[in-house]
Amino acid sequence: MPSTQIILTENVPGLGAEADVVKVRRGYARNFLLPTGKAHEVTPRAMRQIDMLKAKRAEREARELNEAEDLARRIGKLKVTFLLHTGETGKAFGSITAHDLAERLKNEIGRDIDRHLLVLEHPIKTTGEHEVGIKLHHDVTAKFKFNVKSSEEPKPETPVEEVTEKSRGPHKRAK
Repeated sequence: MPSTQIILTENVPGLGAEADVVKVRRGYARNFLLPTGKAHEVTPRAMRQIDMLKAKRAEREARELNEAEDLARRIGKLKVTFLLHTGETGKAFGSITAHDLAERLKNEIGRDIDRHLLVLEHPIKTTGEHEVGIKLHHDVTAKFKFNVKSSEEPKPETPVEEVTEKSRGPHKRAK
């Protein structure tokens, strides 16, 4: 397979980050990466400019890390309560999902957080204190603590009366 080397000018998922020199198939480079400005051909001039791209990458990564750490501190300070609809016995109708958590975080801190960043093994169906990890950056994980309360106070179960022949009362038999 014919391949060529290129220098990435921005992050390309599954391929590399900006200022990386990668080897890709010629068609991918010619038809997608070069026309969209995501990469440059490897030339002596481009190799000299690679230092500028590396500095730009380091600056961006430092900025993203600082923003993620700041956001993690803000999330850690939140005191949030969710209401979970439950029946008379305390059994949950529905659950709290990653989408619900992301929407609530957006309302509380005013910033979109992708629901895929939330580390939630299964939807939350129980009341009480819960903690969910949020992967904000490859080095920063925030802990989101919240409380889940029932929208209805659970009532103690009443024993079901056994129906016996005597408690049914008189009845007629069909002939």
